[in-house]
Amino acid sequence: MSDPVLSLRGITKTYMQGQEGEVQVLRGVDLDLQPGEIVALVAPSGAGKSTLLHIAGLLDTSDSGSLLLCGKDLGGQNDRRRTAARRQDVGFIYQFHHLLPEFTAVENVLLAQLANGTPRPKAEARSRDLLTRVGLAERMDHRPAELSGGEQQRVAFCRALANQPQILLADEPTGNLDPETSAQVFDILTGLVRETGLAALIATHNLDLAARMDRVLRLEAGSLVETP
Repeated sequence: MSDPVLSLRGITKTYMQGQEGEVQVLRGVDLDLQPGEIVALVAPSGAGKSTLLHIAGLLDTSDSGSLLLCGKDLGGQNDRRRTAARRQDVGFIYQFHHLLPEFTAVENVLLAQLANGTPRPKAEARSRDLLTRVGLAERMDHRPAELSGGEQQRVAFCRALANQPQILLADEPTGNLDPETSAQVFDILTGLVRETGLAALIATHNLDLAARMDRVLRLEAGSLVETP
């Protein structure tokens, strides 16, 4: 077996919540993600799924524990190194697409690459290739307001994959779509992940979609439990 793309050991996280005082959201989470693996993360709202994704994607820090991304120990690194690793190795998808409304689909995808230092001609070529692969060849010069919800989310998928990350982290990526569109968009997402061979951790409330992934992990009382 190859080395994990992401390895978490003993991750803890506690928040202060008003009169409730300290609330420990994560209690020693261990997780390994292998290249090419698609893993579902399921839990009730407020159980800590987003917190875990943010820590895994270097958007937040844990109180304790270790984090290795692509073999690099990044848990205790400074913000500059964590930001560089996040731009290079991590792609994010959220429930809401967060596309820039004044830019076209292709511009939304290429902007992520320009921010990472990719020359514009190369960034535009990759953006158009990705959008074509998700069925948006005829829609890539439209702005978000001119696209359906499913089309907007497909643009967000392309943006997340634009810099060729090693891991994809998705937080309820189909949660804002109707069931039929959700299934179609999920098929496109998993097809892209399989094609590129990156690792993916996908938080979802949809148990039918979760069952189609390689593994299902449930976050219970701050710890991860693998569902048979």
